[in-house]
Amino acid sequence: MIEVRELSRCYGDLKAVQAVSFNIARGEIVGLLGHNGAGKTTIMKMLTGYLEPSSGEIRIDGLDIAERRREAQRRIGYLPENCPLYPEMQVVDYLNYQATLHGLAPARRAAAIRRAIERTDLRPKATALIGTLSRGYRQRVGVAQAILHEPAFLILDEPTNGLDPGQIQQMRALVRELAKEATLIISTHVLQEVEAVCTRVLIMRGGELALDSALNAIGRPRRLLVTLAADTEAARSVLGALPTVTHIEVLAGDGNLCDLALSAEDPHALAPVVASTAAEHAWSLHRLSPERRDLEDLFGAVTLETMETHHA
Repeated sequence: MIEVRELSRCYGDLKAVQAVSFNIARGEIVGLLGHNGAGKTTIMKMLTGYLEPSSGEIRIDGLDIAERRREAQRRIGYLPENCPLYPEMQVVDYLNYQATLHGLAPARRAAAIRRAIERTDLRPKATALIGTLSRGYRQRVGVAQAILHEPAFLILDEPTNGLDPGQIQQMRALVRELAKEATLIISTHVLQEVEAVCTRVLIMRGGELALDSALNAIGRPRRLLVTLAADTEAARSVLGALPTVTHIEVLAGDGNLCDLALSAEDPHALAPVVASTAAEHAWSLHRLSPERRDLEDLFGAVTLETMETHHA
């Protein structure tokens, strides 16, 4: 488990990260989102031990990273954005060098390198110079070095940056494969990547954690959208008085049709009640559907501060 408590980082008067707290359990795939300057990269650098917090606490598998940094780092694999590579080295030599840095015993290195090459589909390029590789293959080399020591936690910063659609599909497949054995944190600007592979999302705004939610909760409807051939005020009064309706909003009303949004804990259960109520009042029902918000809508709302911060 990764445990983060009241984590902050300041650069002079600039508060890059402010009092951020969250837990990440084993087996989760967590997307870390936010605009440029929101604090994502700063958090990842602190999680990996490359940057010291100004205050707060990070524990990796129960190890306080401030006190037992090397032990904690052995449990982490890290792919930084624009992963620095040595273009004059062959792929296999570079991975051997990284295996040495990870402290893998000589007897284990060959097997570890072979497994990393196979998992990242680098076998056709194993003896190629890194400088001759495409962007997609360089990203794979970066992932291979991150998983050489089979870490329990993987932190990937923009893993699909610069990849073509085919390479993106391959990277998604690799992420799903890696998630079978490791916990993943993925930072990206591409919301579709989060929706495709993640189970949970953390959204940063201005250095603060603005949202922590399971992905399957984001699409959960909270309002029922209703269009009726009825007097707007009459419909508002009657439907607003239904037992499970917590709030009603008039979206539009032109004298012939009125559009309403009914808030309820379970909009699906409310739908038949609204339908029967409309029938009782002889209102023609033109629309009755749960309102859904996708990740893009939610991200825009959170980062523009147009909704309340909440946790799921």
